Amino acid sequence: MLTLPNLLTLSRIFAVPLLVALLWWPRWELGYGIAFVLYCIIGFTDYLDGYLARAQGTVSRLGVFLDPIADKIMVAAVILMLVGTRDIAGIHVIAALVILLREIMVSGLREFLGALSVSVPVSRLAKWKTTLQLVALGGLILGGALPDLLWIKTVSLAALWGAAALTLVTGWDYLRVGLNHMDS
Repeated sequence: MLTLPNLLTLSRIFAVPLLVALLWWPRWELGYGIAFVLYCIIGFTDYLDGYLARAQGTVSRLGVFLDPIADKIMVAAVILMLVGTRDIAGIHVIAALVILLREIMVSGLREFLGALSVSVPVSRLAKWKTTLQLVALGGLILGGALPDLLWIKTVSLAALWGAAALTLVTGWDYLRVGLNHMDS
């Protein structure tokens, strides 16, 4: 149960409060810089834990359970902090809200379908959505560390909207599968 991949996943979950603390003060450029480095490390460990689990043949139920939870905890915490610090503000909050609502819906849907022994595999488009979402959030953190480079924030907000659009498409795909298994 306490394999290296599972420990890496747990480390991602335990790193989120530190990430939140570093983003707490909106104009603390050093904090945002350290948060960006931590965010990148968390992202790398997300890749590494999955790679190691598959390469070593140690994919576990705990890992399968914790990995998506760790991702959702980090994404939700970063979005909430960036909205709270107004790094995501105005109309851009809608894109962030679409992402958060989809994460909640898909989690509930997976739980419902899991009880029916129905597996919903992650689509290639959903992986692109996740990648774009993580790049957007990382860019917004980096933009807080380098506020004079306004293009970073502009590109990151555009990526956030792209992720929100993909979120709607992939969320609908998951919902359609789920509706096929619901009682009339």
